Amino acid sequence: MQVQVVDYTAKDAPERFVQSLRETGFGVLINHPVKQELVESIYKNWHTFFSDEEKYDLAFDPEKQDGYFAKEISETAKGHTQKDIKEYYHVYPWGRIPAHLEEEIRNYYQLTSTLAAELLDWVEAHSPADISAHYSEALSHMIKDTPNTLLRILHYPPLTGDEEPDAIRAAAHEDINLLTILPAANEPGLQVQQQDGNWLDVPSDFGNLIINIGDMLQEASKGYFPSTSHRVINPTCKSSEKSRISIPLFLHPRNEVKLSENHTQESYLLERLRELGVK
Repeated sequence: MQVQVVDYTAKDAPERFVQSLRETGFGVLINHPVKQELVESIYKNWHTFFSDEEKYDLAFDPEKQDGYFAKEISETAKGHTQKDIKEYYHVYPWGRIPAHLEEEIRNYYQLTSTLAAELLDWVEAHSPADISAHYSEALSHMIKDTPNTLLRILHYPPLTGDEEPDAIRAAAHEDINLLTILPAANEPGLQVQQQDGNWLDVPSDFGNLIINIGDMLQEASKGYFPSTSHRVINPTCKSSEKSRISIPLFLHPRNEVKLSENHTQESYLLERLRELGVK
């Protein structure tokens, strides 16, 4: 089954989108409300930020997990030994943001969070009754007024040839959260793993909006919606000389939201952060 590219404005968009999520863990939207001009401006402005020494003045807070994360302290994906080849900045509704970038990025955060609530309503509406019965509250209500939804601005720097053996931009992993909302990056590389173990390129034409399931939705749906492994592979030839910017929004419920009999959002997140070695 291929990842479906769905027209957001089509009458059957919710059904086709949720079907793609169910079968592949991913769905792709076109003609959606996130304007490409805004995305391009963010990519340009944050590429400049990552090129400036100013970023070190906003180094991450180990307790709060906001701010700038240098590539030396980047994540190591679960089951891997090499750190990903990336640096990134964490934006929370309460967190620190460079003053000259704040208005634009907060506008983007609000826009995508609103769209995300609608997509969660789509997921719930097309969940079988025996699955939706397990949701402790409406999926879109789980993220209402949450302080935990994370916007990560990622910079994958050009490759130098000095990278550690087997290190890639983002090793195979599953996301922690409910859904991830991701405009196509300025460079390709995103792949999803199929059930047979093969890797498939995710349709990443500039302007596409890519959505994938995270572990928390898998937990809340008792596995009905699968959190699928994905990765960002290293570029080759001339593309290796280019930076790649990516701005995933990770939808996280409020701390107290019950995902299952075993976990709240808070307990699940803490467990995963420890596995990643960042907590």
